[in-house]
Amino acid sequence: MKILVTGGAGYIGSHTVLTLLEQGHEVEVVDNFDNSSPESIRRVEQLTGRSVVLHEMDLREEERLTALFAEGGYDAVIHFAGLKAVGESVEKPTLYYGTNLESTLSLLRAMTASATRTIVFSSSATVYGDQAPVPNVETYEPLVATNPYGQTKVMIERILTDLAASDDAWRVGLLRYYNPVGAHPSGQIGEDPQGIPNNLTPFISQVAVGLREHLTVYGDDYDTPDGTGHRDYIHVMDLAEGHVAALDHLAATPGIGARAWNLGTGTSSSVLEVVAAFERASGVEIKRVVGPRRGGDLTYSYSDPSRAESELGWRATRTLDEMMADLWRWQSQNPRGYRG
Repeated sequence: MKILVTGGAGYIGSHTVLTLLEQGHEVEVVDNFDNSSPESIRRVEQLTGRSVVLHEMDLREEERLTALFAEGGYDAVIHFAGLKAVGESVEKPTLYYGTNLESTLSLLRAMTASATRTIVFSSSATVYGDQAPVPNVETYEPLVATNPYGQTKVMIERILTDLAASDDAWRVGLLRYYNPVGAHPSGQIGEDPQGIPNNLTPFISQVAVGLREHLTVYGDDYDTPDGTGHRDYIHVMDLAEGHVAALDHLAATPGIGARAWNLGTGTSSSVLEVVAAFERASGVEIKRVVGPRRGGDLTYSYSDPSRAESELGWRATRTLDEMMADLWRWQSQNPRGYRG
């Protein structure tokens, strides 16, 4: 198939582009490089020996985007593009609602005009909020996220679900995934956050190479064995393969409408367990201090991935130790990310 990947130069996007190419698909990427680098796509091309057409564009440039679809002949879209920092979304809610919703609506109008009717949406487990029992299951309602970033995911899921209900030509995959970590085993592509990392593992790896003084563990008094919060961590390559599995399933299933799948391991690891796994992989001791809990952080968050396994034939296979080994290979080879 010929696939357009929005936000394809980003962390998860670049690994998904690589996986699509390896499985024989033709891929084009749209990205404005707000939080990514074209170097990631250059390296994907080197790793796969295949070329990627790269369009530097903001999805809200609707006239340009519509023209691109009119010429592109795309069979499907994988939609990653959007702002994604939870903390920033709390500080700047209108920025997040405006950017994420407007870009998605512009994309859907361009798809509609070109008769492209298949889309895989990069959603998030944040849609489950803080009231859903664990493990999270796709049938849980109501979806009420605890921050504006998560609420944009809830709203976009609703838009896509309503769109699919209005026209049975639409095939929509809603992928609710957990905490992507690790990197491609080559060490050539990985997570390269701009500024201070918002997530645990890039912060750990930046401490290891001396870019950060120490890791702050936000709370060690949770009701868990070691006092730190538990999360479902998934290797980014497992996640990329999940996107391609969803795409293949949609292509083979006319009339599917909108369908949600959790992408996770079904297990959880604590903050300190992740730190210990990284120390094993790197041989570097991570200096850390304990800070107060952050508002909205849950004690446990992990998935029930059984629907994805039964319907997509997909399951996560890589271990936490593999995640940390690949993360360290990426960070040690690229201490300053793509900018290095």
